[in-house]
Amino acid sequence: MAGLQPVRGTRDILPEESRQLRQVADTARQIASRFGFEEVATPIFEFSDVFKRTLGDTSDIVTKEMYSFTDKGGDEVTLRPEGTAGIARMLISSGLAQNLPLKYFYQGPMFRYERPQKGRYRQFHQIGVELLGVAEPVGDVEIIALGVALLDALGLSSNTRLELNTLGNTASRTVYRDRLMTYLEDHRDALSEDSQARLARNPLRILDSKNKGDREIIVGAPEFSDSLDSESREFFAAVQDGLTALDIVYSLNSRLVRGLDYYCHTAFEFTTEALGAQGTVLAGGRYDGLVAQMGGPATPGVGWAAGIERLAFLADQRIEPVRPIAIIPVTQEMEDSALVMANDLRKNGFAIELAYRGNLSRRMKRANRLNARLAVILGPDEAAKGTATLRDFDSGTQAEVPLDALADHLAPYR
Repeated sequence: MAGLQPVRGTRDILPEESRQLRQVADTARQIASRFGFEEVATPIFEFSDVFKRTLGDTSDIVTKEMYSFTDKGGDEVTLRPEGTAGIARMLISSGLAQNLPLKYFYQGPMFRYERPQKGRYRQFHQIGVELLGVAEPVGDVEIIALGVALLDALGLSSNTRLELNTLGNTASRTVYRDRLMTYLEDHRDALSEDSQARLARNPLRILDSKNKGDREIIVGAPEFSDSLDSESREFFAAVQDGLTALDIVYSLNSRLVRGLDYYCHTAFEFTTEALGAQGTVLAGGRYDGLVAQMGGPATPGVGWAAGIERLAFLADQRIEPVRPIAIIPVTQEMEDSALVMANDLRKNGFAIELAYRGNLSRRMKRANRLNARLAVILGPDEAAKGTATLRDFDSGTQAEVPLDALADHLAPYR
């Protein structure tokens, strides 16, 4: 047993990191609440079709990265690699479409089999928001503004930049896809093996290739903006006007794409140079065709997701644990009284550490190691007088306090 280690790409989350991750999730939850988003949770695993139908049978996530298995009932299930598909499935299976618009926030673990790297693991944690039932450009603006508010609250605004693009409506996308395929066919032999495989089934994904040779070819590819019809241009102009009205700074990135057909109009990413090659911190876009593709009613949607570990790494905030109050019985006979006192104080909202063993000196040293704010010392002499001794670890002072007034004396440290 001594040689057992966590599975590659996973790791134990110890208290200090746990506090940092919780701080990110709690901050996101608070910001999302201000925008009217309510928290939901979907299962950690779904029927595999939920992801195959939404991410595409030929996508890298489905073919290379999903943790899929057959359960004991013979069903093919998959640990969720992302959150949006589960939210869309929930909308359909729970009959929520009649309640549109809906605004959801989620957080929790995701799973992808990929090469572990800085800030990314095979089991990782995401936060995300989904706005369902709003077809207007203001929905895109609000979703992006929520992302800006979160990054600002985490102190990351100066380390990230917003990149923006439009994928247009279905008609514009079809026109662009044809133009892109014509261009790429002329360079087929020079494309990487992966890009050659994508050429027929998903050519837009080639624009996102990290292969050096592919990148050189992509430089000369047609611009998406040249294929946009008037509706698409007007929608994107409205999004940009909304961002400008909110003083949200952005840059246009014509190569920012989403390879799946249910994505449309706005695509955006907040990126940083602090994470190496994988610089995306928060990413999202509009996916008006997703719910219908899954068999539900036509439902516009827009949202984003972000990795909690990446945000915590960038924020690099040391979150100190709550400083407790230590209850220290001087003798074994006082331990029951200490236990009752600790329980009563916890019920009243105090963080309490109980000194379990050892003489007075040893128990005081342990309280110091725990960075306790105060010690409440219970000894036979104090018990006889109905008092306790309070020691302040910061000032070194101590005073005797009546037990019936103890909670009042401790109130500033609740």
